[in-house]
Amino acid sequence: MISIYAIPAFLVLMAIEYFGYYRERREARRTGVPPARATAGLSVRDTTTSLSVYAIGRVVKPLDKFIELPLVAIAGALSPLALSASDWWLWVLALVLADLAYYVKHRMSHRIRLFWAGHSVHHSSERFNLSTAVRLPWLIPGSFLMSVVYVPLALIGIPLWMIFLAQSVVLLFQYPIHTERIGRLPGPVEFVFNTPSHHRVHHGANNPYLDKNYGGILIVWDRMFGSYAEEIEPVRFGLTKNIDTYNPIKVNYHEFATMLRDVWRAQSWRGRIGYLVQPPGWAERADTPATANRVLEPVG
Repeated sequence: MISIYAIPAFLVLMAIEYFGYYRERREARRTGVPPARATAGLSVRDTTTSLSVYAIGRVVKPLDKFIELPLVAIAGALSPLALSASDWWLWVLALVLADLAYYVKHRMSHRIRLFWAGHSVHHSSERFNLSTAVRLPWLIPGSFLMSVVYVPLALIGIPLWMIFLAQSVVLLFQYPIHTERIGRLPGPVEFVFNTPSHHRVHHGANNPYLDKNYGGILIVWDRMFGSYAEEIEPVRFGLTKNIDTYNPIKVNYHEFATMLRDVWRAQSWRGRIGYLVQPPGWAERADTPATANRVLEPVG
C-alpha cells in the first residue's frame, strides 16, 4: 500500500534522472566530448517494459500478498509473545531484523532456482536506472514461500503490521539507489549502507560482481557474510543470458518457463528436484547444458 502512495515520487525522480541524461547528451553533442563515465543510459522501450511490468503487478499483486500473509500471520498467532509498539526500541529492532530477513530472502532468490525464476525479472533489464527498480515479478508460483524469512520476527512478538511496515521501508529505500547518476558516496556511508555503487555491483552479470551485495538498507550484512564486492570495473547489467524481449508477460515468465522445461527434460527425480532447489545454472549431469540465465558461481 505504501508503494502506491510513493508512485508520484517515483515518477518525479524518474523525470529528474531522464533530464540529467538529456543534459549530458546535449552537452556531449555541443562540445564533442563524451561523458567522463560510460553508462548504460536509458532506452524508451526498456523503460516502457519496466513500467508495464510494474503496472500489471499493481493489479495482481494483492493476490501475491493474500497467499504470502498467512505464513507470517499463523506464526504470529502461535507466538506466546506480544511486544508493544509503544516501545521506541522495538521500531529499531523491527527495521534491523526486517533488513536482515530481506538479506536472507534476497540471497535465497539468487541461490535457489525456484526463487530465481521470479527474481530474475528484476535483473532482466540491460539498463540500470530508476525504472529498473520497479521491474518486479508477480504471480510466480512458489515465490510466496520466501516470506518464511519473516516468521522469526512474528515468533518473537513483533506485531504483524509493524513487520510489513518495516518490510516496505526496506524496499522503498532501494528505489533511489537504482541509478548510474550517483557515483560513490563518502566512505562511512559506503561502509554501512547500501548505495548506488553497491547496487550497481549487485545488478552486474560479469565477474567479480555476479551474485554479490544482497543488502537492503545495510551493506554490513554482505561484509559479515562474505557476499560483498566493490565496484572496481565497468558493470555489465542484465542476465548472463539476456532474454531479448520487451514483452512484459514474457519478461515476467521467461525464466519460470525455462525452469519448467529443464524439470520436464530431467532424466531422474534427483534432476527434477535439483532444477528447482539448486542454484541457477546447475545441470543434472556435467554433459547436460543448463538453460538458466545465470551460471553456477560460488558466493563469498
